[in-house]
Amino acid sequence: MTLVAEKENILLQTKPQTKRPAAIAVKNVLFATDFSATSEAALPYAAAICRHFGSTLHAVHVLSDANVLMMTGGVDYVSMGTIYEDAHTEAKEQLDRLAARFADIPFCLYVRHGQVWTNLAGVVEENKVDLIVVGTHGRTGFGKLLLGSVAEDILRHAPCPVLTVGPRVSGRAKLPALCGRDLAPLELEVRQILYATNFGPTSSADAALAASLAEEFRSRLTLLHVMENYAGLGDHPGPIEEGIRRLKELAREQAELQYAPETLLEFGDPAKRIVREANDREADLLVLGARPVHELTGATHLPWSTAHQVIAHATCPVLTIRG
Repeated sequence: MTLVAEKENILLQTKPQTKRPAAIAVKNVLFATDFSATSEAALPYAAAICRHFGSTLHAVHVLSDANVLMMTGGVDYVSMGTIYEDAHTEAKEQLDRLAARFADIPFCLYVRHGQVWTNLAGVVEENKVDLIVVGTHGRTGFGKLLLGSVAEDILRHAPCPVLTVGPRVSGRAKLPALCGRDLAPLELEVRQILYATNFGPTSSADAALAASLAEEFRSRLTLLHVMENYAGLGDHPGPIEEGIRRLKELAREQAELQYAPETLLEFGDPAKRIVREANDREADLLVLGARPVHELTGATHLPWSTAHQVIAHATCPVLTIRG
């Protein structure tokens, strides 16, 4: 299978005979960059994933009209063509400098012009991208979480899973920054995976994807559900019993893992509890199923606002599956 989610029919695909059978295949990884420190923080993860799976890395920078005009600093250019030519040359040079550190990773570089997601979507479709990796600053303000326009567009529209690396990633989950020509460790270490579910219609498939990653990296997997509305449950424990039952059912579906999945039912604010459990368990990866609010027809996935809060505050990378 590919990470893009033949989620209803997860298959095993074998790597070369020198390696053990792979639980999951990731052939093409897209890394979206604006050359900021935020973007660079995510690059080691994209590179490490490519090294682990033998993937091709597609590094993309999109020149938007607004950003190009800001780069001019008010200078009166002869034509927009000249502005774009200069910006394109500079962007290509920056991508080339990044590529010089990819070492043994096969890669393709792209400088595109126009709307960011429209151009990224073209690269995703042309190359059958399985995974998108992007950094996000995760700043908050006026009660609304701001992930940055690029990360926001990607999360809302990507047809494949998106790995976001937020500003609070730390500890064992934090990969080293660029250093000389060696971009990242040859082996990506993932010991603990936390999958948070809201029991939506694709929760079984999403859990299977988390389990495939646990199998690939020989990780321990925890399945978590957080009950936000728990007033009066002491007198009427039915919802608690149902939540435990559904978690155990998801766990039984992943019974062939090296380590039996652990199940956990928690109460309170979903985003805070998910982030706390990931931190307490020293998770190396958080897996979420999420869908934008305007597409929700009920509690099918974790609410979009919850996913945003988790991404912004998680101390490990977050893999979001947009159902």
